[in-house]
Amino acid sequence: MRVVNEGHPFHYEMEHLTRMFYPADPVEVFDGTPAETRPDDVITCRQGETLAVRMGGEPPLTAPASGEAREDERRMAVLLYRLLSGKTGMQPPWGILTGVRPIKLVREAIERGMTPDAIRADFAGRYLIAPERIELAIETEAVEREMQLPCGDDRYSLYVGIPFCPSRCSYCSFISQEAPRQQGLIDDYVDHLRREIEETARIAAACSLHCDTIYIGGGTPTTLSASQMARLCGTIAGCYDLGAIREFTVEAGRPDTITEEKLRGLLDAGVSRISINPQTLDDRVLESIGRRHTARETIDAFHLARAVGMDNINMDLIAGLPGDTPEGFSRTLDGIFALEPDSITVHTLSIKRSSRYGGSDRAALLARVGDVGRMLAEARTRMAAGGYRPYYLYRQKNTMGNLENVGYARPGKEGLYNVLIMDERHSILATGAGASTKLVTGGGEWITRIHNYKYPAEYLGGFSNILERKRKVAEFYEIRQPKHQTGGGELGQ
Repeated sequence: MRVVNEGHPFHYEMEHLTRMFYPADPVEVFDGTPAETRPDDVITCRQGETLAVRMGGEPPLTAPASGEAREDERRMAVLLYRLLSGKTGMQPPWGILTGVRPIKLVREAIERGMTPDAIRADFAGRYLIAPERIELAIETEAVEREMQLPCGDDRYSLYVGIPFCPSRCSYCSFISQEAPRQQGLIDDYVDHLRREIEETARIAAACSLHCDTIYIGGGTPTTLSASQMARLCGTIAGCYDLGAIREFTVEAGRPDTITEEKLRGLLDAGVSRISINPQTLDDRVLESIGRRHTARETIDAFHLARAVGMDNINMDLIAGLPGDTPEGFSRTLDGIFALEPDSITVHTLSIKRSSRYGGSDRAALLARVGDVGRMLAEARTRMAAGGYRPYYLYRQKNTMGNLENVGYARPGKEGLYNVLIMDERHSILATGAGASTKLVTGGGEWITRIHNYKYPAEYLGGFSNILERKRKVAEFYEIRQPKHQTGGGELGQ
């Protein structure tokens, strides 16, 4: 499919809306008509005194131009959605939204004084969002508001990245490395990471910043040995007053990395929340995605964590894994609810180009979008019945059916860091390979990012440069505005 843009700057939006309707096909974008093409594979989006969208030589769909860029982008997106929905029969439930943060739209509407009923009408009419997604967004925003987020220019969270896993899952697109192949550098990596944490804490203190949450993620942090994790947590404890930290999370992730010694060490180190992530409780599906553990190991790891005193445990699931079915997903939900975790995060499978499924398996997976929708619907119904409320919601590109990821939790057990990283009203100071620091001021009006090197070997080799980059944090807070402002490009940030 080819998208021709004429007289407007909304290239990103038109391209990604088209990809929503043709996820298995290549989409090319042009300024001006390509030299060689067939009329039936060209979508033309034109802005003049009117906005017009057409396919091939058919009559266009039109709307008057408003003269305001953001509104014209929305109007053209509506035209394109209606055109492609008519051609394909598809109705993506999030309407024209391509951004990852629909909750921001709800919050902004409430801050403008809109009632829930007004939001329902506005989101259905202006953005073409399906009613059940509007309700999900409204409910999620209400729970988020209850959490009393620590927003402000002087607040931040610390992210600590451990880019190692016992094996690489077939759906994974992260930069994590298989630990058995990286044993020679893991210890060195931990030592350098501790130095970066110390420097980050020093700079933050000099800028009079206050840390609210700490999140050790990956990868799989519990790939580290008990002694390596103890050294890492000891450094964190030496840099921060853990009594003043509202939440300290560690992704225990893979059950095949969890031991009693590690769990007790995390508890002694002040960790208040962990995540044990089965993704599925179907052993056949686990094997197909490259997980080297069984459902029984997940259940045993959960019971072990409870036995040592972990009283805030999250579990992650993925809807749409290859080989899974709505019936199999339902059985997984049965097993998860029997454990009674404190929170459950339900992800939609995202088919990333850098994962195994980015190639030949992509079309077969996309054909199962209806199954994924049924999985998410059952999860939502059963979460409500079990006392779990949606507290954060985000979307990724390339998810099956353009669907969402939702964190559900029992009241008081919500993952604060999860909301803060999506909310964009709070800085994230990130450490480790592949980590991305996000600096925020003005309630999200100004945002800038500082990226670390992606891979562990690059991180170690360029460590002096990474410390140099960290000094940009002080520069940012000294002048209280970044060198650039991010914004635009995505409807429904």
